[in-house]
Amino acid sequence: MIRKILGFIAPVLLFATISKAAEIVVWHAYRAEEKAALEKVVAIYNSTKAASDVKVTTLAVPYDAFADKITAAVPRGKGPDIFIYAQDRLGGWIEAGSTVEPIDFYLDKATTSRFIPTTMEAMTYRGTIYGLPLNYKCITMIYNKKLVATPPKTSGELVTVCKKLTNAPAGKFGLVYSYADFYYHAALMNAFGGRVFDPGPKPVMNNPENVKSLELLMKWFKTDGIMPAEPSTALVTSLFNEGKAGFVFSGPWFLGEISKTINYGLAPLPTIDEAGGKPMRPWMTVEGVYITPGSKSKDAAFDFVKYLTDVPSAKVLAIEGRQTPANAAIYNDPQVAADAILKAFRKQVEVAIPMPNVPEMTMVWSPATTAMNVITKGAGTPKAAMDDAQKAVLASVAALRKK
Repeated sequence: MIRKILGFIAPVLLFATISKAAEIVVWHAYRAEEKAALEKVVAIYNSTKAASDVKVTTLAVPYDAFADKITAAVPRGKGPDIFIYAQDRLGGWIEAGSTVEPIDFYLDKATTSRFIPTTMEAMTYRGTIYGLPLNYKCITMIYNKKLVATPPKTSGELVTVCKKLTNAPAGKFGLVYSYADFYYHAALMNAFGGRVFDPGPKPVMNNPENVKSLELLMKWFKTDGIMPAEPSTALVTSLFNEGKAGFVFSGPWFLGEISKTINYGLAPLPTIDEAGGKPMRPWMTVEGVYITPGSKSKDAAFDFVKYLTDVPSAKVLAIEGRQTPANAAIYNDPQVAADAILKAFRKQVEVAIPMPNVPEMTMVWSPATTAMNVITKGAGTPKAAMDDAQKAVLASVAALRKK
């Protein structure tokens, strides 16, 4: 009788194992070479899992609609198993619930130690890890080699070189970048020890360090005269491509806009003499790979997340996708190490600071944008403008916390 029962159970168990075919759906917002590189990694993974009935499929979602699509679909169980997105929305999604699955259960030291430490910080919210870091982005110094023989290492050297390159009536400037954009200004702000929040998080937009950084910015613009007024993205690109700008502070997204006629180089952002020689510390955005709570195949999903963030995948993303992987070991690969662009961003990220991932961060952008416009257009002092920004952020945060 026991043999008959076992004989019946064995095929049932076999059928149950086979029927657990897992299709892992991944949402992302990549295009062009980034999309092709991700799809190549997925194809390689699927080939290794052919015998296990696990298959990963991807869906490219337009970036402008991506965050709203995650917010609307995932909590209702209508989203993917995995999605890839920067950490700036992480805290809000976690507080909203049913959007991001904590993954501490799956992690061991060998996995968490494979990444550049600050990229893991970006995946952590209130002491819990919610994703694995895939790629990071930050700004660095990009310069025209025809105009600049040796990139400056300090703010004093930068201003000296930029003054020689500037001829405002001729439309030539030493330095061009989107300095009225708070994201770009953060690199200078952080050099002074400035910040958006104190622990809590408690908004501190008008702290003295923030004000000092803005006063230096205005010195570069007004007193030293090394930057153009109202530097739009189009103006920054055109001036650099016309050989009318020595330096641009920007990220990897700018490189694709540079004309083939410009011989350019990358170097770390300068240290700031006025901040005691501290380095400019740009904000870093980290694209994390997250598992959704509604996934019916979480173990299989994590297996792919772990594979996607490992060295072999990172090499494809770096060399073919032109991404900057969060996996630290990939930069020891000879081909990656020989790539001047990847090497430059890896060096810059050493002093970069993860952009805050708390929900309150979404309350910062509008008041900060208003303040930056007021300051750079000379309509108010840095202190007064940041006092107004502080009041606006405090009011928005108070309303958020009442919900």
